[in-house]
Formats: sequence, C-alpha cells, structure tokens
Amino acid sequence: MKRFFLFAVTAVGATLLTVACGQRQQQEQQDGQEEQELQWQLKEVWETKDLPTPESVLYHEGNDVLYVSLIDGDGAEKDGKGGVALLNLDGSVKDQNWVTGMNAPKGMAIHENLLYVADITAVAVIDLETGDVLHEIEFPDAVFLNDVTVNADGIVYVSDTRTGTIYQMQNNQPTVFLKDAPNANGLKVVDGNLYALIGPELWKIDADKNSTVITKGFELGGDGLEPVGDKGDFLVTCWGGLVYYVKADGSFEKLMDVQGEMNTADLGIHPGSNTIYIPTFNSNSVKAFKLEK
Repeated sequence: MKRFFLFAVTAVGATLLTVACGQRQQQEQQDGQEEQELQWQLKEVWETKDLPTPESVLYHEGNDVLYVSLIDGDGAEKDGKGGVALLNLDGSVKDQNWVTGMNAPKGMAIHENLLYVADITAVAVIDLETGDVLHEIEFPDAVFLNDVTVNADGIVYVSDTRTGTIYQMQNNQPTVFLKDAPNANGLKVVDGNLYALIGPELWKIDADKNSTVITKGFELGGDGLEPVGDKGDFLVTCWGGLVYYVKADGSFEKLMDVQGEMNTADLGIHPGSNTIYIPTFNSNSVKAFKLEK
C-alpha cells in the first residue's frame, strides 16, 4: 500500500511538473511572439516631391521647420546650383529657395543661431534668421565633406568620406581631428562623445580620440545618423536604400530595405513625435515616416 501511495504521489508530481514546464514554455513562446510583434516599424506619413536632389534633412525645434540641403546636380561639382530649402512639419514647402548659390550641400548642424553646412571642400555658416551665408570656410586638403555635427561648446566636427578624415573646427578654424576613419560619413555628438558612421560600422570617439566600435555589419556604408529615445539607441540610414535601428548594446534590426527603388540619404528626426524624415536623393523628394511599434 505504501509503495502504491508513493508511486501515485510521484506520478502526480511528475504530471504537475510537466504541466508547469509546458505552461512556462507556452508563456515564453507568447512572450517571444509579443516581443517580435513589438519590433519598430516605419509608417509613411507624407512625401514632398520636386526637390532637386535632397541629401540631408535637419529638424530645428526653435522654429519648427525642416532644413533640406539640395544638391541639384553632381554631388562633387562646384556649380553654384545647390541650396537649402525650408519645409513645414506637414511636408508643405515654406521656402524652396531659402539659400541659393551653393555647390553640393550635404550634412547640416545647428548651434545657437547658426547653421553649418558641408559643401564639398568648405563649410558654409548661415544665419538662421536671415538665411545669409556669413562665411564659407575652406578645409585643408578636403575632397568630399559630407556630414556635420556640433557639440554644446560650439565645436564643429565634419567628415570627409573620400579621405577618411574627421575635422574639428573652433572659431571658424578647421584642423584635423582624426585620420584613418575609412569612408567616414554620418556624425553626431551625444553626451560629449562623437559617434561616427565609418563605412559599415558605428564608432564612438571620446575627446582623447579613442574609438570604440559600437556595432558593425551593415550591408552598406552608413550615411545618416540620429539618436532616438533616451537609452542610447540610434537610427542609421545607408544611401543605397537601407534603414537600421541600432540598440545601445550594438545589436540592430533592419527597418527598411528599398534598394533599387529609392535612396535613403541623411535622415532627420522630430524627437517629440518620433517622426523621421528621409531624403530620397535621386527620387527628388523627402518622405516622412512615423517610427512606431
């Protein structure tokens, strides 16, 4: 009788354990499915067409407008055809000819009342109130200046993709900050550190020029770089038609693959609404997307 009782207890215990394991496994599968369902997605909101070769979009919270650099020609040609347009946040054109007479303007950054724009071998400094070009600063040995960022102290960083150089500019005086940064493009200063897209990699560079590879393995070289959220995550675009979400731990997921359909150049972001703005370059438009789960 005792043996039968022990056998029954053991059998019941095994059954309960099996049920518990099954429930836990089922819960883990559900959690995994929910997590998969909550991945970030991009939902198109609007498109503004007839913008001649837009390369970069920059949101400025001070006046709630989008600055769009327009190459309007060859990206390396000093032809005087480029400029900067202004768009409203709903995609309507505020002023397509806000700044004209530039060459092939690309990345932009704002500090105080000044807009800094990379323009082949120079950086244009533009008054935000008037749109006047105050300075055109030539960079030594520059070939293809591409993106710009500014830190809290007004120090400007500029990438040269063709020479693999990152420049630093203080008081309108450019110097070389970092060499041996192959295909350097997108730049962004966050919490005192410089983040840079170096080919298919994302680097973090401190004030002493020490670099750490945050992530690598993008299918193409990175172009646009914007922080998203408050956890150290980034959005990355690759000009050939890719958009990635990069987490602080270096893992990343592909949000968009439109290779062969359109370009995805240097993006901008409206942090308050999680709206991102992608210039389509050869498709001559800017598209707005909602970043959501």
